[in-house]
Amino acid sequence: MGSIQALRGTRDILPEEVRYWQWVEAIARQILDRAAYQEIRPPIFERTDLFARGIGEATDIVGKEMYTFNDRATPPRSVTLRPEGTAGVVRALIQNNLYASGGVQRLWYTGPMFRYENPQAGRQRQFHQLGVEVIGSADPRADAEVIAIATDILQTLGLKNLRFDLNSVGNLEDRHQYREALVNYLMPYQDELDKDSQERLTRNPMRILDSKDERTQKITQDAPSILDYLGSDSKRHFEQVQQLLSNLGICYQLNPRLVRGLDYYTHTAFEIISDDLGAQATVCGGGRYDGLVQELGGAPTPAVGWAIGLERLIILLQQIQETPRQGLDFYVVSRGEAAEAQSLKLAQQLRQAGFSVELDLSGSAFKKQFARASRSGAVACLILGEEEAQTQTVQLKWMASKEQSAIAIADLLEKADELRGQIESLK
Repeated sequence: MGSIQALRGTRDILPEEVRYWQWVEAIARQILDRAAYQEIRPPIFERTDLFARGIGEATDIVGKEMYTFNDRATPPRSVTLRPEGTAGVVRALIQNNLYASGGVQRLWYTGPMFRYENPQAGRQRQFHQLGVEVIGSADPRADAEVIAIATDILQTLGLKNLRFDLNSVGNLEDRHQYREALVNYLMPYQDELDKDSQERLTRNPMRILDSKDERTQKITQDAPSILDYLGSDSKRHFEQVQQLLSNLGICYQLNPRLVRGLDYYTHTAFEIISDDLGAQATVCGGGRYDGLVQELGGAPTPAVGWAIGLERLIILLQQIQETPRQGLDFYVVSRGEAAEAQSLKLAQQLRQAGFSVELDLSGSAFKKQFARASRSGAVACLILGEEEAQTQTVQLKWMASKEQSAIAIADLLEKADELRGQIESLK
């Protein structure tokens, strides 16, 4: 019997790559904390009707891609692994009455999502998103704020070659009028559309604008623009968002074909796209969804948010070779029974003093331990042999300069603050 392999569409995130994930999460948390966003952690699986009602039964996600099963309840309940994060956040908001105070809720989340689709680079069946939701504000400043925060995160991580597409999908009345005009335009071309677009023509015609089929793209080039069907309120909101983004120095291009894939979007829709990712180019996508809270059983509540695909983001960071610092302060090597016991105690004392410390547990020759110390990225190496164990000293070696000197262990711990300053200056 062969070894058990990971399922297709899932992958192990190994320690070397995890450094990128931790770096992204740390940067995002720092920026979101500064903007007064609070983390929320909804369950990974929910009742299926949450997504059917929230995302829309006519969407590809609900119709083709969800991981849905019956649980062991009596009678059995239909349960789905979450395919996206917003619906679960909104359900948690309603169930826990988070908006009882009447204030705006600024929330963020991160974690795995699940969709059964063809795996590609940057697209897995288990994938991860970082998302934000601002719930309780219809102000165009909320749209601009979430966009500005996404831009801050991506720029702080060092990403370049990004494009920002912006559109408005209007309100329900605007979309109803536009849908009618779009269907009237597309019907004469029905037999020329790709198979998926033919199915969408009656279920979800706006999604045809997002087709990747070349023939369909050519047909839709002259399709009516939704921007010509916006009512006065929708136009005013969209113009204000554009002005606010310009005030912030955020460059964008209007893309009337941008519709996003979920039914709950209203008004502002946007994507941040990388030219370095090939076909799967969208790094961040989002927009306003003023009807979702009410659709899921809450009071009418405006909202706006976005999600970043972390797999795609990590691919970009690896391409530009932005390697996060490991941040290791000390690597401890030792030989001999007494020295090895002392090295464990010293490592723990230094960790408790706030240092990051890796203790070599191999028991191999000093030469091999020194080689691992060099590869570790540590700022300094602490060396304990039989002589050091007897004299309660340690050899302190600075890895960059190769300078080495003996120091009493008691003095090393006493000078922790001084050492910390030296280490920070060398990182």
